[in-house]
Amino acid sequence: MRPSARLPDALRAVTLETGVNRYAEGSCMVTFGHTKVLVTASLEEGVPGFLRGKGQGWVTAEYGMLPRATHTRGRREAAQGKQSGRTQEIQRLIGRSLRAVTDLKALGERQISVDCDVVQADGGTRTAAITGAWVALRLATKHLMEEGVIKADPILDVVAAISCGIYKDVPVLDLEYEEDSNAEADANFVLTGTGQIVEVQATGEKRGFSQGEFDSLFGLARKGINELVHLQKVAVGEA
Repeated sequence: MRPSARLPDALRAVTLETGVNRYAEGSCMVTFGHTKVLVTASLEEGVPGFLRGKGQGWVTAEYGMLPRATHTRGRREAAQGKQSGRTQEIQRLIGRSLRAVTDLKALGERQISVDCDVVQADGGTRTAAITGAWVALRLATKHLMEEGVIKADPILDVVAAISCGIYKDVPVLDLEYEEDSNAEADANFVLTGTGQIVEVQATGEKRGFSQGEFDSLFGLARKGINELVHLQKVAVGEA
């Protein structure tokens, strides 16, 4: 039924390769099937102006698609002189998701900037980015503690994200592009390792969907997030 022949509750093959950038405090190449996102987390001394003097840090994110991440080459947004609304929405989502599990006071007046560059896109780039971003952020904070830059652990919980949708009237987990582009409804779920909800984005694409269908999607998301959290913990050596 699914293009990949996966069961409705099956994730694509997921890998979280760490240490892929020798310069960043934390880095991860995250792969969900054919979707690949390179994530780096970088320490920057100082904080945005609205936080100066408040004794707390900040975690922010940037997101972008490399020119040939999709079937046809797209121009770099920098070359166009502005970011698309989609790019701005996704990078804000990534930042919110990471801040939801970070004790900003424990960072002091420092910022960690997380850059998510989509190398190859086959659906679910934002959810892959969030999942890999937590790994890069966790590795960066561990490095900062080992170096004595910060003393208290600022990471409160794990955060991961997954897409779900109704494809051919069946709720399915982790949509690839062919499913995403033909789904009757789709949703992105951002949840913590302890099961707390950070954000839910759900849209009826071709029709409305029922409370029961939404509950089915949410159940699939919880199963998928549990699997992702385990992989994240393994990746950072905390399983």
